[in-house]
Amino acid sequence: MIILGLDPSLSCTGWGVIRVESSRISHIANGQVKTDAKALLPDRLAHLDTVLAAVIADHVPTHAAVEEVFVNDNPQSTLKLAHARGVALLACARGGLPVAEYAPRLVKKAVVGTGGAAKEQVQAMLRILLPGAKVAGADAADALAVAICHANHRPRA
Repeated sequence: MIILGLDPSLSCTGWGVIRVESSRISHIANGQVKTDAKALLPDRLAHLDTVLAAVIADHVPTHAAVEEVFVNDNPQSTLKLAHARGVALLACARGGLPVAEYAPRLVKKAVVGTGGAAKEQVQAMLRILLPGAKVAGADAADALAVAICHANHRPRA
């Protein structure tokens, strides 16, 4: 099974691809899709869609996992996040991928053991779980964590 994990954001969407064989998890690739803050919203969303489609075509995942929307105090920020998340879900659907969605606290719990873990704790556990993986940044690390969460919560055959 090859899992694409996504941490959507309009400014920088993280993605991570892992392979799961039995109980073994290995790193395939990861990256970040940054959009130009000065560009129009439709252009930013189109760029995100194009890059995610290329990631799906390049790595041919069999499953996708996306972090759920984190609602914050700024409604505009939440709305922008929802737009990016919608594009991520659409890219996965267009790629024929079954998509699972996970709350941020569940992702942290799956990787670190506690839902209140700090980003640094998640990144430290990723270095242990995916030795030798060069992570492109914090958003890519979060995406890899989402993929690992799905590996731990997927239905067993």
